[in-house]
Amino acid sequence: MTGFAVRIDAATPPGRDRGIDALRALAILGVVGGHWLVTALVADSGTVRGASPLTAMPHLAPVSWVFQTLAVFFLVGGVVAAGSWASARKRGVPYGRWVGGRLARLFRPVAAVLTVWTLAAAVMLAAGVGEPTVRALVKLVWSPLWFLLVFAALTALTPLVARMHPLWPLVVVLHVDLVRLGLGGPRELGWVNVVAGWLVPYCLGALVARGGLRGRAGRWGLLLGGASATAGLVLWAGYPAAMVGVPGGRVSNLDPPSLAAVAFGLAQCGAALLLLGPLRRVLRRPVAWAAVAVVNLAAMTVFLWHQTAMIIVTAAALALADSPLPGVHTVPDDADWVTARLLWLPVFALALLGCWAVFRGYEQGGRRTGGGSLVVRESAPTRKGWARRA
Repeated sequence: MTGFAVRIDAATPPGRDRGIDALRALAILGVVGGHWLVTALVADSGTVRGASPLTAMPHLAPVSWVFQTLAVFFLVGGVVAAGSWASARKRGVPYGRWVGGRLARLFRPVAAVLTVWTLAAAVMLAAGVGEPTVRALVKLVWSPLWFLLVFAALTALTPLVARMHPLWPLVVVLHVDLVRLGLGGPRELGWVNVVAGWLVPYCLGALVARGGLRGRAGRWGLLLGGASATAGLVLWAGYPAAMVGVPGGRVSNLDPPSLAAVAFGLAQCGAALLLLGPLRRVLRRPVAWAAVAVVNLAAMTVFLWHQTAMIIVTAAALALADSPLPGVHTVPDDADWVTARLLWLPVFALALLGCWAVFRGYEQGGRRTGGGSLVVRESAPTRKGWARRA
């Protein structure tokens, strides 16, 4: 293990910003952990349906505060894309080639999961599996892909938004929520926030990439200001405490992103930026860096197949067990379900490891040199300019 870590450390470009890579890894793992904890597949009368423990146990809403990390992912995306575009311009790389390369790396592994699940759905229907069950499973796998479409759109718009101040999309989110929630405007207006809401952390990342928010005061301001605004919106403006969608809820903070979710995202971004310095110091150690590098090289595969891993375990357990098993087949409505689900998480992780072994080739994560050392792809910015001052 130590030798493997040393080889990865030696193969990493010396100026690579390892802290940014760590934030991306934490964001992806947060999404995966959150989905596994707040999503349940309930076996009931020959069908399988989706459910959430937050419906019956709203006091577990703080779990979503820890695992709803998409804002950090978009923050990192803004940092990386803005730095990459600036570098491409200096090297004379045309926009078409730049954006085509980035989108190809983003969507190449998506084609695999779409193909597999299209065939799986067809096979299940042909085998007589009920349409509600097939729909629930396919929705579980495909619904997280929405954020990739938003991320791709923002990536394509990077030359236009790289110098946009995050305050502008934040103002848009504020006015959209005021109209749709405060004044009874059309619900469809909320879909403006799907772009505007995630544009806030993305523009924040671009701001950081060009040297903004260098001092700790600004980062603490984001953390404390975002947290205070979120608390105020939840306590006095009627926004739900859960930062994920809850089935049956009057308002969702995520579908589409609400002002409360965006404010909470700003707090998360402030905390993430404050962590950059400590993360960089820790990641000087080869073993710590190797763990982060491996997660980053498999980030898209992990994200795309984590729900499939949960479904594989659920289906296998249902086929082998005489009755529905707690934490994996039963209704998520009490503390016993939570305890049982925590015990199932390592099994989900093993299934995900198997999916990674099968489908990792679709992700352009790295290449082997003649000496057998892993070369980490140059997808994160180097620690020149803003990074050295952060």
